Amino acid sequence: MRVLGIESSCDETGLALFDTERGLVADALHSQVDLHATYGGVVPELASRDHSRRLLPLLESVLAEAGWQLDDLDGVAYTAGPGLMGALLVGATFGRSLAFSLGIPALAVHHMEGHLLAPLLEPDPPAFPFVALLVSGGHTLLVDVEGLGRYTLLGESIDDAAGEAFDKTAKLLGLPYPGGPHLAALAQRADPERAACYRFPRPMLDRPGLDFSFSGLKTAVLTATRRAEAEGTLDGEERAAIAAAFEEAVVDTLVRKAERALVQQGRDRLVIAGGVSANQRLREALDARLSPRGARAYLARPALCTDNGAMIAYAGACRLESGQRTGLEIGARPRWPLAELEPATHE
Repeated sequence: MRVLGIESSCDETGLALFDTERGLVADALHSQVDLHATYGGVVPELASRDHSRRLLPLLESVLAEAGWQLDDLDGVAYTAGPGLMGALLVGATFGRSLAFSLGIPALAVHHMEGHLLAPLLEPDPPAFPFVALLVSGGHTLLVDVEGLGRYTLLGESIDDAAGEAFDKTAKLLGLPYPGGPHLAALAQRADPERAACYRFPRPMLDRPGLDFSFSGLKTAVLTATRRAEAEGTLDGEERAAIAAAFEEAVVDTLVRKAERALVQQGRDRLVIAGGVSANQRLREALDARLSPRGARAYLARPALCTDNGAMIAYAGACRLESGQRTGLEIGARPRWPLAELEPATHE
């Protein structure tokens, strides 16, 4: 089955072509970072308009890369939520209309399921079952995954997600948009001894359960930053030290909660996906923590950690092959709990 995947949930327009026999055959992505940088964050109306401009050129690009024609498509998958309502509707309208015009099935895909399945695009994918740690934008979730669509929520953030904490902390430190990658880069330049002077809290690690909370950590960074400003010590090196200490607190929290989930569920495979999973410090910490106990972390390549069309094409292909279809209606769900997804008829 040859499937077109369309991702337009926020500030990246991604299209990809996936063949169930050959794998990923074409992938194209346009980032709106430069468009929103002036405003220090995503402007929903501008995001929607830019998706409208980019979809057709990107479709032509992936078809040319694969050497396919529109008539070669067997299905269209598009992100229907969660995300920005206007941005979702642009991709959903385009994808559903294209499928209708070609007389082929369409499927509305859950954005977070796309992220969850992205590591399965790699040469050595994990087998079901596994525990998934999803850290993407406004979402931080721990999920037990028994099969496609068979998800049990184990824990989630009760306030700021990890990605939001990265971006907000980067803004406190005066870093440009998007903040997360800039903060990680700054942390790499820190003097370890200077960073060790800061010991930020690891929220909710001292109590049972698998929920997360990062708002208190963000407040602790704000307090430390203001103190350094008042003392006149907030130079470039001090900002790097604060960034490194913050990153270490987030990474330590995510890794230890994920390990706790593996023990609780009796699993030895951990999938970690979403934009924060591209963080190099997190990848190193996961390997160091899980390897000694015989567990393994599965991650997508960095290009497939952030929003992309490949993960939507793959998730759509899996469900289309199982016989699932979306009707003629064009809909989007800005809020869409992952646990509401139906299991596939077969995996």
